[in-house]
Amino acid sequence: MDYLFAPMEGITGYVFRNAHHRHFHGIKAYYTPFISPNQTRKLTPRELNDVRPEHNEGVPVIPQILTNKADDFLWAAGRLKELGYTEVNLNLGCPSGTVVAKKRGSGFLEYPMELDEFLYQVCDGLSKMGMELSVKTRVGKEKSEEFEELLSIYNRYPLKNLIVHPRVQADYYKNHPHMEAFDLAVRDSKNPVFYNGDLFSAAEILQFERDYPGIPTVMLGRGLLTNPALAETEVSQITQENTAAAPHLTAERIRAFHEEVLEGYRQAIPGDKNVLFKMKELWTYLGEAFEDSAKPMKKIRKAQRMEEYRAAVESLLMEKQIRREPVFPGWNK
Repeated sequence: MDYLFAPMEGITGYVFRNAHHRHFHGIKAYYTPFISPNQTRKLTPRELNDVRPEHNEGVPVIPQILTNKADDFLWAAGRLKELGYTEVNLNLGCPSGTVVAKKRGSGFLEYPMELDEFLYQVCDGLSKMGMELSVKTRVGKEKSEEFEELLSIYNRYPLKNLIVHPRVQADYYKNHPHMEAFDLAVRDSKNPVFYNGDLFSAAEILQFERDYPGIPTVMLGRGLLTNPALAETEVSQITQENTAAAPHLTAERIRAFHEEVLEGYRQAIPGDKNVLFKMKELWTYLGEAFEDSAKPMKKIRKAQRMEEYRAAVESLLMEKQIRREPVFPGWNK
């Protein structure tokens, strides 16, 4: 099975991707946080920096685009082709209220006729460019029953793959995935189907592979942020190797990874205050990898100066044990 790293806005930019790719293994491709093109026909400095080839050397990257306008999508795809990319991904999954209000992300799913016309124009344009399109989608705006019509639309177009996160926009990241909608995709999709959603542990990934032996690829997100070595650990368990010899998460690996991310941000972002904000966002997930981490995590969150922050992180790494199986706890509780 292959593993993709999901795009996480504000976290999985090029600094994070480079550090993760250097210190951990098992990821076939990293998807960028979305590019949101508009009529200005310019990538923002943040967007351009994130996809520059020199910022992604040796890292397998697939850019993601968020828009409901075919012309804007094709302009962004053309710009990305100039930078050397041959595949782009359409974001039809983002559940953010501000995105949905503009009929983008999962908000676009509420307008199937417009989506159909959009895909017709985009696929025609990309074909002329010699580029491939993949789609990351939710299964509806309000109800999973909407997916039957959406899937019939996707089936009209030659997608490289269809990555299905079987939640509706109204679920955000809560509730449980609507697996009956994913079953429909497995049964009826004319394009290769990949899975995304709530695979936070090696055991959950192994169970998914048993339930869906025909699905070759899964996309992992929050699980990898809590356990950056998740893909490594999972591989060893599925192949039934000696788990004692399997790659695993250690304080030393986290320290090295953390230092590279931190120094990367300090070079890329002006001001320690902004760097600390980015690092604290990462610790929202990574802190869950440790036993009894509430007190040191509070110190990390409260740190206002870089010296305080470094001391709090080192205290956590030195004093707390990593969980036997670090798992993102989910947001259903």
